[in-house]
Amino acid sequence: MRNRVTAAIFCVGVVAILGLTASNAKAAWQELFVVLGLQGPPVPASANVLSEHHLEELDKMAPQAQAEFLLERSMNHYEGANREIEKRLPSWRGKLDASDRFENLFRMAINSDDLRVRVAAVEIDILTRHLDKNSETIDRLEPLARTGAQGPRANALWDLGLVGGRGVQPARVAQILLASARDENVNVRYWAVEGLAYLATDETIDPLLQIFHDDPSPMIRERAACSLAQSGMLTRAQRMTAVPRLLDFSNDFSLDEQTRGWVFQALRDITGQNLPRDPSAWRNWYDRQR
Repeated sequence: MRNRVTAAIFCVGVVAILGLTASNAKAAWQELFVVLGLQGPPVPASANVLSEHHLEELDKMAPQAQAEFLLERSMNHYEGANREIEKRLPSWRGKLDASDRFENLFRMAINSDDLRVRVAAVEIDILTRHLDKNSETIDRLEPLARTGAQGPRANALWDLGLVGGRGVQPARVAQILLASARDENVNVRYWAVEGLAYLATDETIDPLLQIFHDDPSPMIRERAACSLAQSGMLTRAQRMTAVPRLLDFSNDFSLDEQTRGWVFQALRDITGQNLPRDPSAWRNWYDRQR
């Protein structure tokens, strides 16, 4: 009888302990979930600083590996990554190629929400494309961009946008790109629009708006909308200057439904506001901001 009582007490204790352990485990999991859940502000995994070990290892790498490593670190906002890229650019000249790994990193980097990451990607891409940032490059590319065969012409338009966007004769580059933006060949117009997006001077905004409104190709209208709203090298302040014209477009029923849909999407991307597809709602919001 005594043994049964002892066993019963033991069982009750075990159940209590198990219940307490389960309760604690549940509480611990809930706390862990709060910290590591999908929602909430970013949670740093580390200090995001290039260490001495990183720098020592970098010096042992080939230039191609250095560029790819640092671009990846730039995309992850490691302090010192862009400084190292800027310092090493001259030594990389003539030693980089458009490897598959770089192309994958480049496509991700030019869609970063940080324009400095995009700049890092563009600077390295200029080297992989064996371009010099000088007027002689513009002289060489201009004939190709104006009258070359489709493939070389598309490449020249892209290259001009990259080099012009880094400060080499941007006004001249804009004129070359704008001439091709009116070409009858849709592929030529596509790369002219891409070039304008990466040239990203104030003077490119009105032409991009006009292309978005008037180009006969939906593909080109969409690229112009993306260039105004999110892609390319325009700053948010520059993009905001397009909002008044986009508000006019939102109430322009000569545009087809697809294009007007892109108007509202562009407004959302630029302003960060999630308003309905209602021109009055957007106009009222904008007037309140002013």
